[in-house]
Amino acid sequence: MISLNQISVQFNGKFLFNNISFLANPKDRIGLVGKNGAGKSTLLKVISGQLEAESGAISKPSGATIGYLSQDIKPKAGKTIFDETYSALAELKDLDAKVKYYTKQLEERTDYETDSYMELIQDMTVANDRFSLLGGDTADAEVEKVLMGLGFLRKDLTRKMEEFSGGWQMRVELAKILVQRPDVLLLDEPTNHLDILSIQWLEEFLKDHNGTVILVSHDRAFLDNITNRTIEITLGRINDYRVPYSKYVTQRAERIALQMASYENQQKFIADTERFIDRFRSKASKATQVQSRIKALEKVDRIEVEQQDTSVMRLRFPPAPRSGKVVVLAEGVSKTYGNLEVLKNVDLMLDRGEKVALLGKNGEGKTTFSKIVVGDLDYTGNLELGHNVAMGYYAQDQAESLDSSKTVFQTLDDVARGDVRTKLRDILGSFLFGGEDVDKKVSVLSGGERGRLALAKLLLEPVNLLVLDEPTNHLDMHSKDVLKQALQKYDGAMIIVSHDRDFLSGLTSKVYEFKDKNVKQHIGDVYEFLDKVKATSIQEFSAKPKAVEVKVETKRETKEEQHLRKEREKEVRNAKNRADRLEQEIAKLEKEIADLDELMLDAEGYKEALTERDVFKEYQQKQDALNAKMAEWEDAVNKHETLSNS
Repeated sequence: MISLNQISVQFNGKFLFNNISFLANPKDRIGLVGKNGAGKSTLLKVISGQLEAESGAISKPSGATIGYLSQDIKPKAGKTIFDETYSALAELKDLDAKVKYYTKQLEERTDYETDSYMELIQDMTVANDRFSLLGGDTADAEVEKVLMGLGFLRKDLTRKMEEFSGGWQMRVELAKILVQRPDVLLLDEPTNHLDILSIQWLEEFLKDHNGTVILVSHDRAFLDNITNRTIEITLGRINDYRVPYSKYVTQRAERIALQMASYENQQKFIADTERFIDRFRSKASKATQVQSRIKALEKVDRIEVEQQDTSVMRLRFPPAPRSGKVVVLAEGVSKTYGNLEVLKNVDLMLDRGEKVALLGKNGEGKTTFSKIVVGDLDYTGNLELGHNVAMGYYAQDQAESLDSSKTVFQTLDDVARGDVRTKLRDILGSFLFGGEDVDKKVSVLSGGERGRLALAKLLLEPVNLLVLDEPTNHLDMHSKDVLKQALQKYDGAMIIVSHDRDFLSGLTSKVYEFKDKNVKQHIGDVYEFLDKVKATSIQEFSAKPKAVEVKVETKRETKEEQHLRKEREKEVRNAKNRADRLEQEIAKLEKEIADLDELMLDAEGYKEALTERDVFKEYQQKQDALNAKMAEWEDAVNKHETLSNS
């Protein structure tokens, strides 16, 4: 259990959060959502202790552990992949060293009858038992299982960290957190550098995790498969929905509509009241009524309507020029980097208007093949483009590789040709670069803005073959939906590499699986393909290490010791019972608040309830009571922890 109580954080005089509170229970799977800049990553930093809140408190049981994955990591070097991951198990490493030291001492010493020798045996036993209790006997297997689940091959485990890219090093950081099995997992965009199979493995791992999970992600399928709760950060406050992401979207739309209706009703009441006050302020006969209305107006809790971002990226690809029936034909294509063979005798054919996905683990050659198709890499074998093929290419690092010294307008103007140059401002406007935005330097653009600008370059001339390598990187969910709809309407051929299952679903009709240097064709949607490979690619990693049974010898107690122990156990039980009772009361209040949420979403029921009671006031009273109970629970838990450890 982790409790946030009245947390506030502000930057440059503006509150990101203002007195927000919520309780996260074990087995809660919480998705943090909100606009870019709403403070999702900041909240994870506050919970992890990386950032201190301006006010408020975070409470967790004594000894509870937190694992935090940031979006930014520092490159590591020197250690192997396995050793770097194992280094996260600091206590196990220390215990292992102690056991080896004690063993060596016992082998060398001959003073068997001395007190120090007996103490050495005792120290050895304690360290050994603790090592076993923490799973030290199976730690190597656990580290290997997690690393392979995240996409590493067994032969990779003995390679040095510096041999791997930033994306693969990020996987190691994730593995270091997972092998610790912390009580609270805080994950900031954990799927960014994972392929689809590794994402599915991570989903299974998180479902089995016994602790709390709080995560930020732009992967809708991942959120829906993992979370059972969605906390939205908006206007410095939070809205807590006890549902996964897709259901949250529906409930949020209903809540905003109800909020707007309530806001409009309140504004009408305020306007009518102010008119009455202005009209009769100077009339002595109406003084009592005027003062009554003024007091009523002062007591009104003003409803604040969330300002929704109604700007929409407009994306429509120009009609594709007609090409020959076969757009791409690859026969026996192979590619090596030095002694490393990536592709071997690959055969692939793409017909006019056909849309296919390239899937497989990272490092299996998907991006390499894409670059071969567009002519960026040499190769052996034969690859031909069909008659009249005009190609558009979005590289995996397209957004990052834009020239930072140029403006938004210059970025397009430098590559535009012919009549399209007269339409550049219209094109940029459709990608949400309006007015002075076109004069911004690329260097000051956010990741999402760079992604939109890179996509805009694809519209500069009609093409009949799109090669897209991770085009959704940096795009928010709404922009991804717009891009997907445009690609569904696009009438040319398409080769796409993506790890976003929701984005791919319904977009392609064929999957080419890249595995073991070759390519295998699968007819159907991405989910049909994943169903075929799930058993072999995921479940082989799902075996859990067996628990180690630890036997502890106890000595016989005296009557006085027995009495003291029973008294202490009684106090511990009482403290635990109080904490449990408060948890039940908190759960009851949370249920009542959830019922009020549902009532406010039911327009008719809400309108009828208002004739009998003030729902908003009741809602606030419940929230205040919940905050008070959470504070009591914190005290009870602390007392229980103190008594248990005394």
